[in-house]
This record gives sequence, structure tokens and C-alpha cells, in this order.
Amino acid sequence: MKNILLIGGSTGIGYELSQKLKEDNNVFIATRNQEKFSDTNIKINELNLDQEFETDWLPDHIDGFVYLPGTINLRPFKGLKPSVFLEDFNINVIGCIKILQKVLPKIQKAKNPSIVMFSTVAVKIGMPFHSSVSSSKGAIEGLTRSLAAEFAPKIRVNSIAPSILETPMSEKFLNSETKLDNAKNRHPLKEIGSPKDISEIVKFLLEDNSKWMTGQIIPIDGGMSSVKTN
Repeated sequence: MKNILLIGGSTGIGYELSQKLKEDNNVFIATRNQEKFSDTNIKINELNLDQEFETDWLPDHIDGFVYLPGTINLRPFKGLKPSVFLEDFNINVIGCIKILQKVLPKIQKAKNPSIVMFSTVAVKIGMPFHSSVSSSKGAIEGLTRSLAAEFAPKIRVNSIAPSILETPMSEKFLNSETKLDNAKNRHPLKEIGSPKDISEIVKFLLEDNSKWMTGQIIPIDGGMSSVKTN
């Protein structure tokens, strides 16, 4: 069984992923919400991005690392204070860097380890009111490619760039039929993605079936970044 570490994971993609992985892997989750988990194959520890990440609860080696925390601040640029950009960057990028540096020695001990991070479709195509989240997620894409080069051939590093999904984080943007229909119609496939859609791809990236993939930014976005239908 592989040892998989999820940073964040009590809701949305992280929770769906933990349920997919727990049958065939040892799953370790650092999260602020520990109440949802009682499975014997899932070990939980508290997550606080403002404190140093502890590793003594983790196994000797880590085969898979997934960083899930994120933000969605969709507001006009002129109304965004620099502190908002800094907060988004700290959660999306610095938090990932700090934890990854702490657990890297354990990842290096694994046979075919995989690191998965998250960007957004808005980095590639540019969307109004996405300046803060796109800035930080753009940094994640740069980090993905840089680490993939630096860690090759031992460690694979990839990122997923989804469009909006039906998760607790995006609920306020989809909390009416009008908002939901508008969001669906912006995608060529006329549907909103789900945590299950994304977790399937993450699971693949953690498995040996994807052992020839690294440095990729994978768009799972209902065709938004590559297809125009009207």
C-alpha cells in the first residue's frame, strides 16, 4: 500500500479523493476539520498554515503528496487591497512550499513518488475579477514546472487546472438556478464539474499508471480553455 498525504481534505475534492484512496492506500490528512473521519486507513492531524508543519505523525516515506488549500476572491482589481493578494499567495503558494519542504525528505525515500498541486483555468485564458487568485495560481504553475525539472527523474510533479466546481468553496457563486445555469453555459460541455471528476484525475496522477507524466498543467474544465462553441 502507498502512503498518500493530503494537505486539506475535509470537503470537496479532498474528501472525495480520500474516500477513493482509502481502500488501497494509507491516507494521511492534515486538515482543520477532523470530525468527518473515523476510517482506520485514514490518519488525521491538525492543519495550521501559520505554524510549522510537524512530520512526526507521518510514515518514513510518502508516495503521494497533494496540496488542496485554495481561495476564490473574485472582485474588481481596483477594490482589492494588496493584503488580499498577499493572503491568497500565502494560502495557495507559500503554504504549499513550506509544507513540501518539510516532507520532501520523506517523499525522496519513496520508489515512484508523485506531487499534485492545483492551478485554475483562469491562469490560461484570463478572466475578469480573477486577478488575485490568478496571480497566486500562476505561481503554482511556474512552481510545478520548475520542481518537475529539478526533481526529475526521481519525483513527478503535476498540477490540475479546473474550472469552477460544485464545492463548498464555490457555493456562493452557484447558489441560485440563474447562477448555476450561467456557469454551465460558459462551458462547451454545458455542465459544472464535480469533486468526483477532479479526484479521478488526481488518483491517476498518484498511481504508477502515470509514471511517464511530469511538469504538466492539466486542464479539467469542461472544454473552457480550449474549445469555443459560440
